Amino acid sequence: MLFAKFGLAYRPRQPARSLAASRLLLNNYVMCRSGFHARAAISPELLSPQLAGLYRLVATSRRNACQPCHLSASTGRISRMPAAKMQKPQSSCILNRMVTDLLTRIKQSAVLCDGAMGTLLYAKGIFINRCYDELNVSQPDLIRGIHHEYLQAGAEIIETNTFGGNSFRLARHSMASRVHEINLAGARLAREAAKSFDVWVAGSVGPLGVQIEPLGKTSFEEARNAFREQIAALVEGGVDVLVLETFGYLGEIHQAILAAREVNPKIPVVALVTIDEEGNCLDGSTPEIFTPRLEEWGADVIGCNCSVGPVAMLDAVERMRAVTTVPLAAQPNAGMPRSVEGRNIYLCSPEYMASYARKFVAAGVRIVGGCCGTTPDHIRVMKSALRVGDARAKVTTSPAAGQVKPAATAVVAIEQRSRLGAKLAAGEFLTMVEIVPPKGTDIRKEIEGARFVKSVGVDGINVPDSPRASARMSNQALSLLIQQEVGIEAILHYTCRDRNVLGIQSDLLGAAATGIRNLICITGDPPKMGSYPDATAVFDVDAIGLVNIVHNLNRGLDIGGNPIGAGTTFVIGVGANPGLSDMDEEIRRFEYKVQAGAEYVVTQPVFDLGLLESFLRRIEHCRIPVVAGIWPLVSVRNAEFMKNELRVSVPDSILERMVRAKTPEAAREEGVAIAREMLIAVREMAQGAQISAPMGRYSLAVDVLEALGTSRPTSV
Repeated sequence: MLFAKFGLAYRPRQPARSLAASRLLLNNYVMCRSGFHARAAISPELLSPQLAGLYRLVATSRRNACQPCHLSASTGRISRMPAAKMQKPQSSCILNRMVTDLLTRIKQSAVLCDGAMGTLLYAKGIFINRCYDELNVSQPDLIRGIHHEYLQAGAEIIETNTFGGNSFRLARHSMASRVHEINLAGARLAREAAKSFDVWVAGSVGPLGVQIEPLGKTSFEEARNAFREQIAALVEGGVDVLVLETFGYLGEIHQAILAAREVNPKIPVVALVTIDEEGNCLDGSTPEIFTPRLEEWGADVIGCNCSVGPVAMLDAVERMRAVTTVPLAAQPNAGMPRSVEGRNIYLCSPEYMASYARKFVAAGVRIVGGCCGTTPDHIRVMKSALRVGDARAKVTTSPAAGQVKPAATAVVAIEQRSRLGAKLAAGEFLTMVEIVPPKGTDIRKEIEGARFVKSVGVDGINVPDSPRASARMSNQALSLLIQQEVGIEAILHYTCRDRNVLGIQSDLLGAAATGIRNLICITGDPPKMGSYPDATAVFDVDAIGLVNIVHNLNRGLDIGGNPIGAGTTFVIGVGANPGLSDMDEEIRRFEYKVQAGAEYVVTQPVFDLGLLESFLRRIEHCRIPVVAGIWPLVSVRNAEFMKNELRVSVPDSILERMVRAKTPEAAREEGVAIAREMLIAVREMAQGAQISAPMGRYSLAVDVLEALGTSRPTSV
């Protein structure tokens, strides 16, 4: 999808020297909604003496007849006349050709858009690690030549080379400050290439390349500002229409539409989503969902582009037509790429694409084009097919009246979801013990440990997800086995590190179906912290986005807002670190987690009661039950590790106490004593405690719990 609306082929154009070429040059004058204006200045010095004289004669006759522009014979520059001197254009001026308003034109017949830009740039030797958008500045002739190729092939809309021209994507190439320059150059290049053709120039706007709220860290406002910055430069450069393309998430394209309307409320907006083979957006939205939403948000034309070939896209378009009367657009890939001798090749022939162009128009599509793998050869044959066939759109199904958004199901009350939820709802103090999954398949120690801590009255077993990015047994499998074999509730840590949003939803639905009810949603440690630093992290979302996903599942909605039947019944927990140096950021993220649907929070281990008290004061306005982390230190090295590598605040006084312990046994006893002190203190401040069992020493956790008056069993 990165290549959406990119392509290639460069043939430099020479200065016009024939009388026939004058027709193209004189068409440089056009009429827009605001009156006559020159598309671009032409220097008579570029023409032969005969053409230069004709050029000035026509300019003079236009100036006398319509008085919109002024041509300087000395410089060849054309300037707009003052508004007070402008008159209504005279229909008798045979050279007054205008580009018809796009929205008016597509009511009459379909319009052909261009094809790929990046596919052709890559074929020409521009490697994918280059910033393709920056080529507008560094290699303008190359981009201009590609536009000419598509225009000569018959394209009626050419898109600017600005798909990735937003600050987020440009930042990957250290070019975030060049948004205006790159987009303005892209718009002007396309405008210049189109000056001799009756065509539209479309400003290409792609996704930001980052997740936005509620699934990511980037806020709606930040996303909208980034889109606004790019769109403003495109409009300044003279685009006729905006094409928002290859969007997989409805929330993001909504912000792009809002930004477009803020920049210019009247400019036509084409909103295109990318779909899978089943016709769904990346967020799971079906055509029956995303179509009315795009219409509601004010897109003038809606449709699909990229990711799939003509067959799957035609199926989606037919479903879209059934629920809207808004003009549709379709820009499929030239089939699905196939690996041929190590290269990804798009195998759909121009003739095949042309046959589907007719089918798209017959299904009601008014803007037809191509995406990845589509070349000027494809566009040329598609143009011929549309012209010869004289295809006309026909509505296959009447739009459904009053489309109703899917309703969420009622969320089950927290006290009915799990025993842990019932204790939280009742305000009772609850206890958890952490049991880390093994590195192999032998779970006997973990199962016996769970039985041991259950015997002393612990409420639940907290099972972390490969802590410190280590490779361990699935914590979901261990949680299920503990519940089945021990009969105590598990609290499943769920991280975003190893799964994309589709995998997350699949995992969570499976967990719900197998009886897991309690979650702690965390972002997760990056792989570089663990034993396999070269492993790839996913991080489609962070903890905030994960909480949103789980909250929606509890409401019976998937990640795309589509109904799934009965909702899940998870009790949603999150993590927090009261000891971070940037506490403002931690509080901000905590607020977002609560807004997203968090119902309790488990803190990092507490060794500094002052920091915990400060944290609790700062979250008073969004307080949810707090479960304090308690860690019995086992050595001074353990304390130093907690402080310096896990970013846990360990006061010097605690370190000094561990230093004074001269033997390993004395160190463990001192660690338990410190943990008991913390537990007694937090008993009046928090609603629960999570006791860790360092190195699988569950007896240490039970020793700490004795501070609450729990009786120790006689045998393990």
